Amino acid sequence: MRTNSQAGRWLVTGAAGMLGQDVLAVLKASGIEAVGLRRADLDITDPAAVRAAVEGATVVVNCAAWTDVDGAETAEEAATAVNGTGVRVLAEACADAHVRLLHVSTDYVLPGDASEPYREDTATGPVNAYGRSKLVGEQAVTELLPQDGHVVRTAWLYGEHGPNFVATMLKLAAQRDTLDVVDDQHGQPTWSHALARHLVELGLAALKGHAMGGIYHGTASGRTTWMGLARETYRLSGLDPERIRPTTSEAFVRPAVRPAFSVLAHDRWDEAGMAPLADWREQLAEALATPGFAALAAQARDGRAG
Repeated sequence: MRTNSQAGRWLVTGAAGMLGQDVLAVLKASGIEAVGLRRADLDITDPAAVRAAVEGATVVVNCAAWTDVDGAETAEEAATAVNGTGVRVLAEACADAHVRLLHVSTDYVLPGDASEPYREDTATGPVNAYGRSKLVGEQAVTELLPQDGHVVRTAWLYGEHGPNFVATMLKLAAQRDTLDVVDDQHGQPTWSHALARHLVELGLAALKGHAMGGIYHGTASGRTTWMGLARETYRLSGLDPERIRPTTSEAFVRPAVRPAFSVLAHDRWDEAGMAPLADWREQLAEALATPGFAALAAQARDGRAG
């Protein structure tokens, strides 16, 4: 494989996570030199360790995060230490070393009460502790790296390398005849590998001076509900989508409030000379053809047949 020496050396934090693994895979396939650091390898709240890790890097992709949304409700300080303070430490190190930072954020920084897609410049207003913790991180990046910091908000992420809704639906298909799934929350299911490809493309565009710093929305095009995602997963997997029955959020009360509307607009990609991510159905079809998801679908069909 030819090495893309012009891209320099990239650092991926949170490299053991679902998105982090996909980012590393995309970088390798692109011939870009990359180092992946897991949580055990790097505490992003440790300034000295972060400065040492960032030294010599050209681009940092921050996939490290506290992702336990419900757990954050009773541990907001701990969540903010990672999602807020840790991101500030990374941003400070990147600013001092003149390194570009791609930081992955979330739709949860928005209030979730809109009826039209949220633009990148829409006022924030998180409705839970997790969202508040992630907003602190966003603010650190935009404050400290106004030109070289790229905040990429994503939502409804699923992939081969971690627990996620699509995998759960396939696993439950082998165990239950029917499933009740929420149909009053609207969003954009996004395949982690597709997002990883977009992050790398954004980083390369930034290195060429084509992508300015600021907020970008890294979600699939189109929109659906959790029920719609579940039914399409079943349909594409050769399962009966009618086994998925609609229900409301009130039937699944959880510690953290979930936004009812998480549909994001994608206007800023055009400024970077990039197209938005593909429609969620297209992404889902591509994802379900990968070995991990294909195996789960086969087990679901076998379990149903048995």
